[in-house]
Amino acid sequence: MSQDQYVVGVDFGTLSGRAVVVRVADGAELGTATHEYAHGVLDRSLPGRPTPLPPDWALQVPEDYRTVLRSAVPEALAASGVDPAQVIGIATDFTACTMVPTLADGTPLNEVPGFCDRPHAYVKLWKHHAAQGQADRINELAEHRGEGWLPRYGGLISSEWEFAKGLQVFEEDREVYDRMERWVEAADWIVWQLCGTYVRNACTAGYKGIRQDGAYPSPEFLAELAPGFESFVPDKLDQPIGQLGDRAGGLTAEASGWTGLPEGIAVAVGNVDAHVTAPAAQAVGPGQMVAIMGTSTCHVMSSDTLREVQGMCGVVDGGIVAGSWGYEAGQSGVGDIFGWFVSNAVPRSYAEQAAAAGESVHDLLTRLASEQEVGEHGLVALDWHSGNRSVLVDHELSGLVVGQTLATRPEDTYRALLEATAFGTRVIVETFRDSGVPVEEFIVAGGLAKNPLLMQIYADVTRLPLSVIGSQQGPALGSAIHAAVAAGAYPDVALAAKSMGKVTRDAYVPDEDRARCYDELFEQYLALHDHFGRHTTTMRRLKAIRRAAAQRRHDRTTNGATR
Repeated sequence: MSQDQYVVGVDFGTLSGRAVVVRVADGAELGTATHEYAHGVLDRSLPGRPTPLPPDWALQVPEDYRTVLRSAVPEALAASGVDPAQVIGIATDFTACTMVPTLADGTPLNEVPGFCDRPHAYVKLWKHHAAQGQADRINELAEHRGEGWLPRYGGLISSEWEFAKGLQVFEEDREVYDRMERWVEAADWIVWQLCGTYVRNACTAGYKGIRQDGAYPSPEFLAELAPGFESFVPDKLDQPIGQLGDRAGGLTAEASGWTGLPEGIAVAVGNVDAHVTAPAAQAVGPGQMVAIMGTSTCHVMSSDTLREVQGMCGVVDGGIVAGSWGYEAGQSGVGDIFGWFVSNAVPRSYAEQAAAAGESVHDLLTRLASEQEVGEHGLVALDWHSGNRSVLVDHELSGLVVGQTLATRPEDTYRALLEATAFGTRVIVETFRDSGVPVEEFIVAGGLAKNPLLMQIYADVTRLPLSVIGSQQGPALGSAIHAAVAAGAYPDVALAAKSMGKVTRDAYVPDEDRARCYDELFEQYLALHDHFGRHTTTMRRLKAIRRAAAQRRHDRTTNGATR
């Protein structure tokens, strides 16, 4: 054991950060720890302030991320029993697109005196969808001008991404925008905290920052979009690019004190939680689509072919592994939808029944739903409670359940929501296939892989064999693989993945009888998908009505008025 080398991977998720200590030789996970963010997601108000945030906002506090380094990393190291002197590298991954406005030295703006009460000074989490109007204008202008980068993103830029969110700050709080010296992906900010060097990773720069063929959208485009915004790239965004698996720098003395790791060890270039998981699942070849299923789902896949895929989140050269085109698509809400339903739409009697059986409400609903035949509930749902990321790229869309009657039970709707997310994935898979990028294997990572009913539904709906990553900490393991490469233990990520990655092949296979039944339901899903997503503005109008009402309430609260 004294000759073994180890690395640490840290996965920063939506609600918590997870660290894992991994043996370089074989990927064995020897110690893990999780730290919940103290402030969670700010979607109602800023910390300690009563003024409500507008609809569709989702912010975070960057100090919560530093606390993960101070807590989860030392705890994982202690749990592993590994001598810190044997650790040769650390790597991190993050949700994306999650943006931190900072000063030139990396100080987040919400920590600058005078800015703690300014919402735009806080981290904009990936699911901050309040920049849809800015995204719409970017898309309209890019299409009008025939911008060559637009097809690389399926023809639509998301409100979740860097330019839409940056434009929102520019237009809604100019003082914050002017004080902001860097507009930083959280994936890069945390690396900056670890090694003292700001290196922009190729993954988020390409997928979330509209960087294609070495260039961002032009100053001319940005000036036409919003006068004064033309200097956004050189003034706020541009930074040297680091490739995935490269060394960003060495661990600083301060970060060594936080983590308990040796000063100077390799700190890898940052990465996205979804993309970093592909090597952990040994899925770096063409045709292997990895779905990282948690609060949302991100679909990533490598290919040796460049194609334009409608509604994809992007295709980036080397976006997952060097030498291949990396494709990304996704669903904005999956586990979040199931959690919302359990928290808001299940009667107390079900909670009491679950407690009596010693199981969670999720487990109870899954057990009851698994007793049904396909279609027995008579329902079909749209999985748009957090908008649609792919293939419609529209966060003004919302959730829908059709077919409910007075006889509908909670387990019926719960199963319909599970199925809706599988139908959404099938739309993505078929869109890739129709565009000349075949999907031959479906690999699942993330917490939802623990639900066998959900996994079987996905296999039946997509008619694909479903493999499951062999780790409970897929992104963190993927980060550890990149740490090993950055430290020089392996020459590249693909080779490291062969030794350190884990997967159970064909854990679930499609059942033909159930698959045929799901084909009928999927036809109804598609009809609703196209009607509400392409042919009517009903959902957009409802969102506008909601925002107007919320703004009136916000104005009354701000002005101290009462009804």
